[in-house]
Amino acid sequence: MFDKTSESFATVGSEISSSEWINELMLGMRLSGLSYRHVQVAPPFGIRFDADANCAQFHFIARGAVILRLGGEEQILETGDAILLPRGGEHCLLSSPGVMSRDIEQIDSLPVCDNFSCVNECPDIADGAPSVRLFSGCMQFDLGGMQPLVSMMPDVMHVGTLLSRYPEVLPMLEAMAREASLKRAGSAGILSRLADVVAASIVRGWVECGCGDIGGWVEALRDPRLGKVIAAVHREPGRDWTVATMAAEAGSSRSVFAERFRSSLGISPLGYVTQLRMRLATRWIAERQLSIDQIAWRLGYGSQAAFSRAFKRSTGQTPGRLKHGQAPGSSVARLGQ
Repeated sequence: MFDKTSESFATVGSEISSSEWINELMLGMRLSGLSYRHVQVAPPFGIRFDADANCAQFHFIARGAVILRLGGEEQILETGDAILLPRGGEHCLLSSPGVMSRDIEQIDSLPVCDNFSCVNECPDIADGAPSVRLFSGCMQFDLGGMQPLVSMMPDVMHVGTLLSRYPEVLPMLEAMAREASLKRAGSAGILSRLADVVAASIVRGWVECGCGDIGGWVEALRDPRLGKVIAAVHREPGRDWTVATMAAEAGSSRSVFAERFRSSLGISPLGYVTQLRMRLATRWIAERQLSIDQIAWRLGYGSQAAFSRAFKRSTGQTPGRLKHGQAPGSSVARLGQ
């Protein structure tokens, strides 16, 4: 459950760190904060988080130590530790194992700016016990065409696995600690952006170092021929892809390519193209920057009607319904099945 050993990153060959598919697919990553909290508490304390399954949860311990409890397992987090829970879910941060926890949403907080608030439950500490200061963020976590990776990620991804291989992350953590303690003007915005970058670095490090021992989809990406095709499809999702053109990209016959693709990914080549297009469409509709016609054209559909039919078959709803207020979570979840 807990991904906390540097060996998990180091044991996979470094030759994949610059692979074409990593560069192409990481371009599709969107990791943006929905809400952030700067929390200061004194023992005994227990804070429960229940992030939506479609959201990631980030925690940075600026001072002190806490116990992370998730699914019956516990891990100690100390000053300077940062973790990402890519699928969110219920978990607790505790001062000691036997402490009762309270829902973070039920704890009084002081709004600082949009999506940022402060919790301070220890203005006076009578017994001199040191307080714990932490920074938490709930993030929208969208990997676009990489979305299948989310279900394969560890429940908890620990920044400590990155530091030996990516030392540039350490100054970011140190900057977060300074911003959390000094209460300077603009610290809320700086903390939020640093959290986004650190969380993205955790994901990138996991991908670059082989994504652990998960096989399947990632093994296909690491296959030189299949990986080349997948990268090309992500680069040009609106191209008129056929099994023949994809096989030619791989330098293989159609029958051999189609069989190899399905056995590795569990989906047909054209099914994969459609799934990617629908993921991109769902994101673009939610961002509300493109019209339905523009999205249909970008994804290679000859008409809005053809795109709408394909979208409804894949997501169960029309693009127009999603565009006019229907939350996109259900579509994303269905596409990930």
